[in-house]
Amino acid sequence: MSPWIAILIAVLACAAGAFGGYEYRKQGTEKKIGRTEEYAKRLYDDAVQKADEYKREKILEAKEEILKEKAAVDAEIDHDKNAAEAEMKERRAEIQRTERRLEQREETLDKKADNLEDREKALNKRTQDISKQEEAVNKLREDAEELHSRQTQELERIAAMTQDEAKQEIILQVQKDAYHKAGSTVREIEAKAKEESEKKARNIIVQAIQRCAADHVAETTVSTVSLPNDDMKGRIIGREGRNIRTLESLTGVELIIDDTPDTVIVSAFDPVRREIARLTLEHLISDGRIHPARIEEMVERAKREVDQRIREAGDAAVFDSGLHGLHPELVKLLGRLKYRTSYGQNVLKHSLEVCYLAGLMASELGADVQLAKRAGLLHDIGKAVDHEAEGTHVTLGAELARKYNESPDVIHAILAHHNDIEPATVEAVLVQAADAISAARPGARRESLENYIKRLETLQDIAMSYPGVENAYAFQSGHEVRIMVKPEDVSDDGASVLAMEIANRIESEMQYPGQVKVNIIRETRSVAYAK
Repeated sequence: MSPWIAILIAVLACAAGAFGGYEYRKQGTEKKIGRTEEYAKRLYDDAVQKADEYKREKILEAKEEILKEKAAVDAEIDHDKNAAEAEMKERRAEIQRTERRLEQREETLDKKADNLEDREKALNKRTQDISKQEEAVNKLREDAEELHSRQTQELERIAAMTQDEAKQEIILQVQKDAYHKAGSTVREIEAKAKEESEKKARNIIVQAIQRCAADHVAETTVSTVSLPNDDMKGRIIGREGRNIRTLESLTGVELIIDDTPDTVIVSAFDPVRREIARLTLEHLISDGRIHPARIEEMVERAKREVDQRIREAGDAAVFDSGLHGLHPELVKLLGRLKYRTSYGQNVLKHSLEVCYLAGLMASELGADVQLAKRAGLLHDIGKAVDHEAEGTHVTLGAELARKYNESPDVIHAILAHHNDIEPATVEAVLVQAADAISAARPGARRESLENYIKRLETLQDIAMSYPGVENAYAFQSGHEVRIMVKPEDVSDDGASVLAMEIANRIESEMQYPGQVKVNIIRETRSVAYAK
């Protein structure tokens, strides 16, 4: 057999096999498609049936909801209808009430109109009567004025004075009566105030003074240095006075070398310079070598010692007062007050005393104790620099306190402690009182004879300047003035007023420690002789 025929037969056989397989698969696929279509149709029919059932259910639910909403709307419409009908009934009733009120008001107005007509008629009649009465009154007034004029002329003739003179006499009498009543009132007020206030104030001050003890000091502007022998004077003076000139120029003091045996006097108003010069002299005398170079060394050494003492004194004052937080410069200035005196009183001890007194009184009165003590300690801080800067120690002290960040209340108390400004806080008043107590206590200060006599004379001159004063005498170092008045010119009540006026004038024109008592003495003597 030819190979080509074999190949052809093989090809035909393969084609026949492929065709047969295709026909078989086609028949199987058609059967599957038929079964699938039948299943899909059944699913579709079921879905359509379920959709119809669901549609019928939703339609029923919607109908039920519509019925419910319709019932609710009907109920609401019925309610609104009932409310509207009730409101209409209320409005009709209100309109009827208003109509009734208007009718009543019309009736009332008609009655008032009738009454007004009657009153108008009565008023016209009364007006005519009043016109007649006015004519009669005018006639009577003219008669009275004429009679008053005749009586006034007759009284002036009888009293021998004019009407103006009589008025002046009455005014003087009224003034005298008012003066009398004012004096009585002043005496009553003073007695009551003294009875209630002096006892309490005295107890507070006495307790504060009893709890505060301070030294009595004496004023001095000179220091003395003892010498081992009189030959030392020559060595201090030096050749042609070069040693003493060097010492005076370096320390700023004046050395007095006179006939006083074994003594050199150091004089200066600045206490710190005076102390430096005194220590320098003591060191030179102890060392024995006195020449300009050595003097310079000793002056520097003395300055260091004084600075150290000033710091220690300031720290001790702050520690003793129990105050903390002071600026270091303020502490140093406090230490400088150790070498400062005022009227014989050491200013540092005086400041501590004022601090204690102000604090004690503040505790008794319930005020700020720390503020009172701080202001009392710093109230005279300006005296530490008043030799170096211009201005009063009050303004200088306030500037220093402000510079070193002290509180406004402390600055105010410093400014007010000598009444440069009016005290506005309780603590400022307490510092002012403590300052006066410390200065006025016995032995605290010593005035010069000239100032003492001048103050006494001023007190007497003020008292003698008032009319009715016969004599005036100052007692108790100027703390009391006794005034003799003429009894015919000054009454008992007038004496009380006069004492108050003199006290006010002394307070405004004079400066003094403590207080001044004004004592008015009025004496009336009656003398008769039996024969």
